[in-house]
Amino acid sequence: MSPEPARQATAALRAGGPSTGVTTTAPPDRRNTSASSIPAVPVSDVFAVLGSLPRGLTSAEAATRRDRCGPNELPGVRRGQVWRRLVAQFTDLFAVVLLVSSAITFLAYWLGQPRDPSTLQLALAILGVVLLNAGIGFAQEYSAERTAESLQAMVPRTCRVLRDGERRELPARDLVPGDVVILDAGDAVPADCRLVEAQEAAVNNAALTGESDPVARVAAPVPPGPPLQARNCVFMGTDLVAGTAKAVVFATGTATEFGRIFRLTAAAPRQRTPLQRQVAVMARRVAGVALATGAALFAVRLPSGQPFVDTFVFSLGVMVALVPEGLPATLSVSLAIGVRRMARRHALVKQLLAVEALGSTSVICTDKTGTLTQAEMTVVQLWADGASHAVSGVGYAPAGEITDAGALRELLRAAALCSNARLVPPTGRDSWRVLGDTTEGALLVAARKAGLDPAREEAGTPRVAEHPFDSARKLMSTVHRDSDGRFFAYVKGAPLELLAHCDAIDRSGAKAPLSDAARTQVAAAADGMAGQGLRVLAVARRPVSGPRPSLGDVESELTLLGLAGMYDPPRPEVRDAVDACRRAGIRIIMVTGDHPLTAEAVARRVGIVRESAPAVATGTQLDALDDSGLDALLANSSELLLCRVSPEHKMRVVTALQRRGEVVAVTGDGANDAPALKHADIGVAMGASGTDVAREAAVMVLLDDSFASITTAVGLGRSVYRNIRKFLIYLFSHNIAELVPILAATFAGFPLVPITAVQILAIDLGSDVLPALALGAEPMEPDVMNSPPRPRQERLFSTAVMGRILFLGDIQALGVCAVFFWHIHASGIPYADFTKDNPVYREAITMVQAGIVVSQFFNALAVRTDRQSVFRAGLLTNPWLLVAGCFGIGLMAAISYAPPLQAVFHTAPLAPADWAVLAAFGALLLAAEELRKWALRHRRTSSKGGR
Repeated sequence: MSPEPARQATAALRAGGPSTGVTTTAPPDRRNTSASSIPAVPVSDVFAVLGSLPRGLTSAEAATRRDRCGPNELPGVRRGQVWRRLVAQFTDLFAVVLLVSSAITFLAYWLGQPRDPSTLQLALAILGVVLLNAGIGFAQEYSAERTAESLQAMVPRTCRVLRDGERRELPARDLVPGDVVILDAGDAVPADCRLVEAQEAAVNNAALTGESDPVARVAAPVPPGPPLQARNCVFMGTDLVAGTAKAVVFATGTATEFGRIFRLTAAAPRQRTPLQRQVAVMARRVAGVALATGAALFAVRLPSGQPFVDTFVFSLGVMVALVPEGLPATLSVSLAIGVRRMARRHALVKQLLAVEALGSTSVICTDKTGTLTQAEMTVVQLWADGASHAVSGVGYAPAGEITDAGALRELLRAAALCSNARLVPPTGRDSWRVLGDTTEGALLVAARKAGLDPAREEAGTPRVAEHPFDSARKLMSTVHRDSDGRFFAYVKGAPLELLAHCDAIDRSGAKAPLSDAARTQVAAAADGMAGQGLRVLAVARRPVSGPRPSLGDVESELTLLGLAGMYDPPRPEVRDAVDACRRAGIRIIMVTGDHPLTAEAVARRVGIVRESAPAVATGTQLDALDDSGLDALLANSSELLLCRVSPEHKMRVVTALQRRGEVVAVTGDGANDAPALKHADIGVAMGASGTDVAREAAVMVLLDDSFASITTAVGLGRSVYRNIRKFLIYLFSHNIAELVPILAATFAGFPLVPITAVQILAIDLGSDVLPALALGAEPMEPDVMNSPPRPRQERLFSTAVMGRILFLGDIQALGVCAVFFWHIHASGIPYADFTKDNPVYREAITMVQAGIVVSQFFNALAVRTDRQSVFRAGLLTNPWLLVAGCFGIGLMAAISYAPPLQAVFHTAPLAPADWAVLAAFGALLLAAEELRKWALRHRRTSSKGGR
């Protein structure tokens, strides 16, 4: 950077105009300081501009600034009080309708003269239903939001600072702007800082930017620009992976870049799943129909001379018949079954409704590093003396072989000596890992595979000097002294840049002139590796005259030893998972902070990209697009890679996809992914390698970090949706059987109800819940991933579903109406003479209740399949359904025969002939449904034959 812009930046900061009015004695005002201007300040002015001194702040000044700026931490999450979360369970529309019904029934009981105990029983029963549903929902869905607390967990607890001219170790929360921080390799950066000293410093910014490669850091001023791109700044939540540094803090707490992500995450609303939206619509419609129907019948019966309380209880029975009381509990528990199934497949789902949303996923926006790849750079190819050598093994474990390793010994020895990284053996549960630059770590692993011990080589040939890597030279050089007292320089770097400094090449251990033909051969070998998506480094050496040669002497007249090609290997199971997503009609978009070439290479390896020229857009290009331009990019690009993107870009892409009607799943592992993970329909975080931030922002965590687990989870989600439709048909069809007899009795002039509200509750929560749960646990069908995702706008109650509900419900209704009026007419008693205690009436309403329960046993078998015969699917393939159905019939028998239950439900014992009649009606329902399925199969076969 030229001196003039630096002086201008310094003047602007000191002037307090667009930047700040900081002096050496006043703390910087973070509200006015422009973070984009701080990188442009010359090193000599940094202390003055940021209100600090080379010896650090005084304790008194630091305390004053802490009082002014607050602690260096992110605010904790305000947790909702437990009682508030429990009360929220009673705000569901079904719960509100039932609560109001219970309250009015209590009032009717209190005002009635004489008071009818059955009315009190009904009120308590309805209230019990609401409490049961609320308890199940609260137990299944209660989970505190801890995203911000996890963000804070990534902030280092202690740090080394200069205070009162002394080096001290302090809690990171006590840092203030102007503090001078000391950083060594392996340290976590405690706040946003401007470097004033940097020796071979490199940072890992993956948590903020998603970029997996360590980035060199310098102290010199750089032009103003986005803070994260400033090479002389380090940021909270990142790590210093190499070198040492001294820096001055310019932002703490929520004013940091990490704090910016915190604010984005906190502001991002949790998206409602498709099932949430559809269940809400269904609840409004069902509640509206129930209230309107009950009110209409109340208005019809009251003028006919019926007592007010009896008329109200009658109307209430109609409302209760229409409200699926068992649905909330059945839905919650069925989704919980799906959660447990996914957990067994290494996918932990934290929100029940997200299970179903997975099944409707149409787009997956996936990160690269740690999601598609293993985040372990690996040397896979070496070139020396005109020959290519394959390297086996993946990751940091030095297990593998090198073809003709003896010929590569000097190449790998030089590469290992010219490295600052350390390879750390496994300890306890930890596997092999690298401290420092991952590229250098890959070279150390390759050296170990060739039989070299880098630590022993370093001890025998100690380093005496170093010229660190910088982006201008694209080279790194080290000087070593061997056991004979001679000095050698080892250099590694970008192939073309290093080749320009070479005049010789190693030929089987002998030095040979580097001819034009040889240069062409080396360049072609490097291009060939790069064309495979490998990162290529060249390695060279030369003898030098002493321990402190100049940079010009070290990096001239070099002898090229060879090339090393490496990459971050994809997870082995990812390609099959990507292929499964393609078959399922799910689009995959790579969204990463890495370079476009690196992203495309990985995308090709795993099968995300197959075209010769996929669409590639960087964050800068996205900034230049308005919403319509972004929509066009997303609509017109079948294969799309988004690179060098920020958290804001990810959120904008997710929003644009949702605007297009897509159900979006976002995968990620870093803190930079958290806002998009929370904003997406389905946020998917990595469990093993992911940050706490990502895991808490997501609704699903992959316990094994396997992309393949997403495919399995999507398949299970689709299966859950199909099963939900099965038990919805099962539940709503019998609601028709409960409602139609009441309507028929009204229009026939019968003074009493054919089925009471208490009986309806016994069916909904006693006999029907377990079979519905068994339907929700149906195993995943083998073809579930061979069809495209259902449209976002597809209704849960489609025309086909409603038609099936009406078909099955009408058959049940006809059957129970027939047995009720048959019993009534067979007695010869006039309608007007019937009372609640009449034995014939009690037997008739028992027949209605038992008829619904028995027909539901056959109905459960009927709804297991859409087109296939249930007999072909196998009656015993879901044994729990048979057990649940038998339990419901057994409960009904107890209600019919047990005197205490007879008193509660006003029932009477049924004769064996009555059960036989009811079983015949149930079998008729199953036969009719099998006939309908046969007609559908026949129609489809005929249409195919016609084509």
